[in-house]
Amino acid sequence: MEEKKVIMQLENLSCPDCAMKIAMVLRNSKGVSNAEVLYTSSKVKVVYDPEVTKVENIVKLIESIGYGVKDIKQ
Repeated sequence: MEEKKVIMQLENLSCPDCAMKIAMVLRNSKGVSNAEVLYTSSKVKVVYDPEVTKVENIVKLIESIGYGVKDIKQ
């Protein structure tokens, strides 16, 4: 199955270091092949394998490190 892309609007993103932290955690997550966090717009674009992980798991991972997701576009 081919990879999918999701764009999420983040909450609590207060600095560029926060964006780097989120990107690093997501990139090291099983099933995620790429994560790009845009600090200026508080968005993250995630490329993932839907056979390995789900959008809900990605949201939970972001929330587990102290950030929120307020909008999801697939």
